[in-house]
This record gives sequence, structure tokens and C-alpha cells, in this order.
Amino acid sequence: MAGAIASRMSFSSLKRKQPKTFTVRIVTMDAEMEFNCEMKWKGKDLFDLVCRTLGLRETWFFGLQYTIKDTVAWLKMDKKVLDHDVSKEEPVTFHFLAKFYPENAEEELVQEITQHLFFLQVKKQILDEKIYCPPEASVLLASYAVQAKYGDYDPSVHKRGFLAQEELLPKRVINLYQMTPEMWEERITAWYAEHRGRARDEAEMEYLKIAQDLEMYGVNYFTIRNKKGTELLLGVDALGLHIYDPENRLTPKISFPWNEIRNISYSDKEFTIKPLDKKIDVFKFNSSKLRVNKLILQLCIGNHDLFMRRRKADSLEVQQMKAQAREEKARKQMERQRLAREKQMREEAERTRDELERRLLQMKEEATMANEALMRSEETADLLAEKAQITEEEAKLLAQKAAEAEQEMQRVKATAIRTEEEKRLMEQKVLEAEVLALKMAEESERRAKEADQLKQDLQEAREAERRAKQRLLEITTKPTYPPMNPLPPPLPPDMASFNLIGDSLSFDFKDTDMKRLSMEIEKEKVEYMEKSKHLQEQLNELKTEIEALRLKERETALDVLHNEDADRGGGGSKQNTIKKLTLQSAKSRVAFFEEL
Repeated sequence: MAGAIASRMSFSSLKRKQPKTFTVRIVTMDAEMEFNCEMKWKGKDLFDLVCRTLGLRETWFFGLQYTIKDTVAWLKMDKKVLDHDVSKEEPVTFHFLAKFYPENAEEELVQEITQHLFFLQVKKQILDEKIYCPPEASVLLASYAVQAKYGDYDPSVHKRGFLAQEELLPKRVINLYQMTPEMWEERITAWYAEHRGRARDEAEMEYLKIAQDLEMYGVNYFTIRNKKGTELLLGVDALGLHIYDPENRLTPKISFPWNEIRNISYSDKEFTIKPLDKKIDVFKFNSSKLRVNKLILQLCIGNHDLFMRRRKADSLEVQQMKAQAREEKARKQMERQRLAREKQMREEAERTRDELERRLLQMKEEATMANEALMRSEETADLLAEKAQITEEEAKLLAQKAAEAEQEMQRVKATAIRTEEEKRLMEQKVLEAEVLALKMAEESERRAKEADQLKQDLQEAREAERRAKQRLLEITTKPTYPPMNPLPPPLPPDMASFNLIGDSLSFDFKDTDMKRLSMEIEKEKVEYMEKSKHLQEQLNELKTEIEALRLKERETALDVLHNEDADRGGGGSKQNTIKKLTLQSAKSRVAFFEEL
């Protein structure tokens, strides 16, 4: 009895201690995950769980986004998940997205998973036209997206129409030209073929390096008003704060980099920016909603922190990640070199096999032809032998008839003395017999010659038969395959040594390998500069080529602005544009903002 009571008490205590949970759905750019979260969990607990699940260490770029009344918001790390203004209907859904963007993707994004998530997010923003991208750059970006998905171009695999179901270009670009899907695919494939040898992570990084120079990349836009009540757009990004005309999101009117800003604050709907130079007056603007002010402040604080962090020495964690990334890159490069060598050896073996198969097929055809010729020779020889025998028998028969005619002539001569009439008749018969005998003799001679000729033809046919048999014997006894080298050619002495045992591969990194790899990286930088010039020429060439197919009446306002900027000699990198805007003093820029 006491045992049963103790058992019930133990069960009740376990039931009370079990924490209450709720279900959360996390949507990333390429997957969905569900977690059971405890009621007491804060935003940081959920965020850390997601990052651990993804294997993500560069967490400072990302956040969990949700929507409140058509306004986006980010989960706060120090606040309970359920204390946020989110739907309480399970599963509670959050989107795991990049909240802050790097200034230089190649230098700052270390982990491959970080690069991949940024690539997917930026690609979607370009396709959804949240980032404006010129048509010629869209084609180039599409070619890198294809390289990342399909690997190296292979004309035997990637045949016409293989991109028919892919979404690679913004609809705005497609509608702007009188071009069929096949024409777009042809131009994308032409560039895709030039990316041979790039791994997925390299193709994605090339995509980001091009995309980060687009004017709207990484910019969060908010509607604001200055002191005069003029409606403007505030842009917040990795470089600073930018003020735009509402009709032009491409080029800001003025900019304030983060290193010129000392403090940002808001009260109700009014935002206050304090410049670093205390002699300069603060400038203020109003936003439409308090919730929007909170979002602006979050983005400003996060971007400013990252801006300052980039200008300091890397933390121990970042140094460790970069070292691991370098080692991983070296390992992958050596692996790609090994795979390239194996692929080359496999292709050479396949070419040798194809050549041997071709030669074997050719020899089989020659043997078949020789065999058929031999059979024809044998048949011809048999026919000639038969014809010669018949001719010889006919000649013998004619000779016998000629002898009989001669005997008949002698008998007639013997009886010719009987009467004159008989004599005359006999002379006539003799004459006829002589003529007949002469004809028979000529025919016999002709038949004899024909028999000799047939014997000669028979002899030649038998000689041809002998040669054909000899040729067939040579073909059938010839070796089919050339001797193969039993061992592969030795590797060059400067290549990293590795041992292949069964299916296992062990690498031995050496100092010489790392030095050589460093030299190759420097060489790649020089090649990249040269290739970028070639790339710009290709972009201009494509732009010129498709310009004739452009439908002017379908141009959007951003297309017109971009073309006008290009005609004025703009279109440089985004950072250079911001630097030009900040050449004036901060005081004059503040005054300009207030007078807009």
C-alpha cells in the first residue's frame, strides 16, 4: 500500500516538473524546421538552437523575422518568445534571414553555410525585384546561379531546353525585350560555359561579389519626413544612412557614413541623429509608426556595431574560423585537383577504349569483307572449273565429229568412180564435207582456246582464293589491344603527396603545398582583375546586342533612372557612389537634408 502511494507521488512530481512547450516552425531560404520550445525560452534560446542545427557560427548577420500588421519585425534576444506580438496559434512561424549585410562578402563571409544562405536570399530579392538589377548583369548572375546548381557545363547533358523550368531572370527583364525563352537560355548558357572548374561555393561567391555592387543591395527603406514635411526615403545599410527621393531608390541625395554618427535616438515618431562633430547641429526626421522607429533603431545599432567591428582586429573566434576556412579551402582545392586528374585519366582511358573499340569494329568489318570475298572467289572458281570441263567435253565432241566427217569423206571418195553423176554428186558432197570439216576444225580450235583461257582464269581464281585466306589469317591473328602501361605516369614532384588505398584517401599537407597554394591565390587575384575587364566588355557587348530588341514602352521608372545614370557616366561600384556623396562637409549635408 505504501509502495503504491509512493509510486503515485513520484509520477505526480515528474508530471509537475515536465516543462510546458509550444511548437515553432523556422523557415530558412531552402528548408523548414520545427522545434518544441519551452514557454520560458527567450529569443536567444530559440535563435541559438536554430544556429546550432544549421551549423552556423557567423550568427551576427542573421535574425528571426516575423510580420506584424504588414510590418516586419525581428525577434529580440533578451525577450521571451511568446511575449512578442506573434500569433499564438501553433506552430508559431519565424523566418531565419540575414538581418545585416557585409560590406565585402568575400572578406567577411567565412563559412560556406553563411555564403549559401546569403546567396539564396540575395538571389530571391533580385528575382522578386526588391533589388534592381540591369538586364545584362541579370544574365551574368543567372549564369553563376546555373553553375552553382548544375556544376560544369557539359553539352551532352545540358542540352537545349534544360533551363526551361528554371526561374533565373526577373520578370521585368524578360518583359523588357522581344526575346524568346530559348534566346535567353542561349545567352545564359554562353556565359555558363565559361565558368568551368568553379565549385558551388565559388560560383555563389562570384554571384555575391557582383550583386553587392547593385545600388539597392542590402538597403532597408523607410518613409520619413524632414522638418519641412517633405516626404523622403531613409535607407539603412552596412555603410550608413542615406536619404533618397521617393521616386529614386537607386541613387541617394545625401549620405551619412557610420563613422560620422555619434548617437541615434527616437521619441515617439521623431528620430534624432547626433553627428560625431559636436559643433554640427542634430538633424531630425519623423516616421509614420512607432513600430517602424523601433525597427530603424535596431538596424542602425546592428549595422553601426558591425561597421566598427570590421575596422578592428578580428576576434579570436573569427580568426579561428578564418584559419579553418583557409585549411578547408586548401583541402578542397587539392581534392578538386585530384578529381581533375582522375577525370582526365578517366577521359583518356575512355578515349583509348573508344579508339580500340573503333579499331576492333573496323577489323571485324575487314574480316567480314575478306570472308565474303573468299566465298565469292570460291564460287567463281567452281563456276569456272565447271565451265572449263563443259568446254573441254564440247571440244572433244567436235573433234570426234570432225574425225567422223573425214572418214565419211574418204568413203565417198572411194565410191566416186561409179558414175559421173555420182562423181559430181560426190564432189559436191566432198566439197560440203570439206567446208563442214573446216568449220568443225575452226570451232574445235576456238573451243580449245576457250578451254585454255578458262583453265587460266581458274588458276587465277584459285590464286585469289589463296591470297584471301592468307589475308583472313593475318586479320584474325593480329593483336586486338595495344599493350597498356601497367602503371599510371608518376605525379610531378611539386604536387602534394597522397596515398590511395581502396576507397580511402589520406592527405599529407606540406609547407610547400601551402606556399604553392598562396602563390596560386595571388595569381588568381591578378587573373580576376584581368577577367573583370573582360567581363565588363562582355556585359557591354551583350547590352549592345540585345538593345535592338528592347521595348522602350515597357521600361520601368527604375530602368529609366538607371539608364540616365549610365549616360551621365555613373554605374560604378556602390561604395564609390557613397564616397562621392560624402565629400561635402557633414554640416552642409545636414543643411541640405533640412532644406529638401
